[in-house]
Amino acid sequence: MSIFSKIAAGEIPSYCCAQNDEFYAFLDINPLAKGHTLVIPRREVDYIFDLTDDELARMHVFAAHVARAMKQVIPCVKVGMAVLGLEVPHAHIHLVPMQSERDLLFSNPKLQLSADEMQATADAIRGAFDAA
Repeated sequence: MSIFSKIAAGEIPSYCCAQNDEFYAFLDINPLAKGHTLVIPRREVDYIFDLTDDELARMHVFAAHVARAMKQVIPCVKVGMAVLGLEVPHAHIHLVPMQSERDLLFSNPKLQLSADEMQATADAIRGAFDAA
């Protein structure tokens, strides 16, 4: 079982931003920007393009809803999306609030946010997601 599967199952604590029966969104603990969120399928699949076409479509729609919620509560120009897939063997989408394209460079230094700030950010995103 991957670390992301354990997070989605509640076995490892996370800052949940949104969820449904099929997908789970949570804050990245090494964020590029405040609100950097990971979207994963609950079904453990290593490579995003090994998801079925329908799963992939639903995952992107779910990610879009999360991104809209993020944009409501985090000041940014846009929410960028990246799929890398090498760091954890579980398909995932990065959603990163951006002021410029440089904000989506994964070589940038990671932010150090307090647990209270992380929780408040996750709560705000979840509130906007649930209200939509």
